[in-house]
This record gives sequence, C-alpha cells and structure tokens, in this order.
Amino acid sequence: MAKSQQTYSKKEKEKAKLKKREEKQKKKEARKAEKTPGIDFVYVDHNGNLVDTPPDPSLKVEIETEDIVLGIPPKEEGEREAFDPVRKGTVSFYDSSKGFGFIIDNENNEKYFTHVSGIIDEIVENDIVSFELEKGQRGMNAVKVTKI
Repeated sequence: MAKSQQTYSKKEKEKAKLKKREEKQKKKEARKAEKTPGIDFVYVDHNGNLVDTPPDPSLKVEIETEDIVLGIPPKEEGEREAFDPVRKGTVSFYDSSKGFGFIIDNENNEKYFTHVSGIIDEIVENDIVSFELEKGQRGMNAVKVTKI
C-alpha cells in the first residue's frame, strides 16, 4: 500500500489558504453591502477644482489656440538680457597664504566666496574686480576674478 503524497503540513496550508479566500470574499461582500451612495460623477469647475455639481456655463472662458504658447515664448525686440554674467565688486577680504577670500557685489551687496583657483589676476583687499558667479558646494562662488 502506497503512502499519500500529501503531508499534514500541506493539508494545513491548503486549509489556511481556503480560509483566507473565504474571509476575503466575506469582506468584499460586506463592503458592497455597506457602500453608501456617493458621488458617482465628478465635474471640473472653471477654476479646475473637482465638484459634484455641474459648472456654471456663464463662467466659461473661451481661449484661442493661437494664444497658447508651448515652451519659451520668443523674445520681443527691445528686451534686454536680464542677467549679465560679468559682475563688478570689491574685495572685502583676501588671504593669499590660505588662497581664499570674499568679494562684495556692487549691485546687491551680497558677499561671495572666491578661491585662488578661480582668480586670474593677483588681488588684494579693497581692489575693484570683475567676476562671474558659479554654483559651489555651499552657495554661489566668484570665479574668473580679474582686477579692473
């Protein structure tokens, strides 16, 4: 007489799976039974918000397709470049032995860090310099620093 292929643990696993399936089915039926009638249809009002009432047609705004601009709008004549990369400032502090210093921008009085690697001409304190800004680890850094 041959032994059964199923062991006790397999039977227990199958029972647990069956029980879990039945519980899931019961929960599904309970959710269906207690489901309250809610909003089945949603409208979008003139501000783009979701509402349950139809929007007022008098608030509808007509937009011409020619007025829609995708991407960057073309520059109009007379517009000047908003950002000049070359700035002017005064050296407030510079330590040549350590190789770093600070420059105060003449336009907005912001203080920018500068390192010897970004300096073209030899500078000392109170020199008027021109420089460009570059994003560094701790903020904006002055690079391409030249004496005026």
